[in-house]
Amino acid sequence: MSTPEHHDLHHEFPEFKDTIHQLKMNNHHFTRLFDEYHKVNREVLKLEGQGIPVADETAEELKKQRLKLKDELYTLLVAHKAS
Repeated sequence: MSTPEHHDLHHEFPEFKDTIHQLKMNNHHFTRLFDEYHKVNREVLKLEGQGIPVADETAEELKKQRLKLKDELYTLLVAHKAS
């Protein structure tokens, strides 16, 4: 069994550490996406780390959802940093 990769936002975007904190404190939309991203990420890590049998489609769908949320969060981070 391999060690799952870290996909939390602080590992993914270390250059946005302060911006992530600011948006979590002041932007409800960002906070909702942030929470959803980490919920999906925990599911993916659980499936990968525990070797739970799951259909490939299920795992792929969760990974696609995680990627979509990460893209949305990144867009918000870049926009906030630019302002």
